[in-house]
Amino acid sequence: MGDEDWDIVYKIIVAPAANDRMAEHFEFLARVSEGAADRLLDELTDDIKSLQRMPYRSPVYDRPYLQNGKYCYLLSHKRYRIVYQILNGTVFVDDIQDCRQSDEKDILNPKEKKERK
Repeated sequence: MGDEDWDIVYKIIVAPAANDRMAEHFEFLARVSEGAADRLLDELTDDIKSLQRMPYRSPVYDRPYLQNGKYCYLLSHKRYRIVYQILNGTVFVDDIQDCRQSDEKDILNPKEKKERK
């Protein structure tokens, strides 16, 4: 990557389902500690905003039910995975996952989509 790559600012769109998932994580943690929940929300928000610059720095999110190379992920707050794709200068955040949960809770998993309907 050349110096010009630092100048690119990507637009970020957070899918409603990903936003809902972030709220679920916040609400769950707030039952234990409001301060910890606030820190989680701050860190997730900061990490999502950081994707405006160099979103390709993160590894590919590789799952058998996803198109190879379609998604990347960024680890946030030690145990949350921000899953996103990059299309035409826009970063689409499609899921925010607790890494301690199984892939069955992954909203990108076709099995999960069927069960949520």
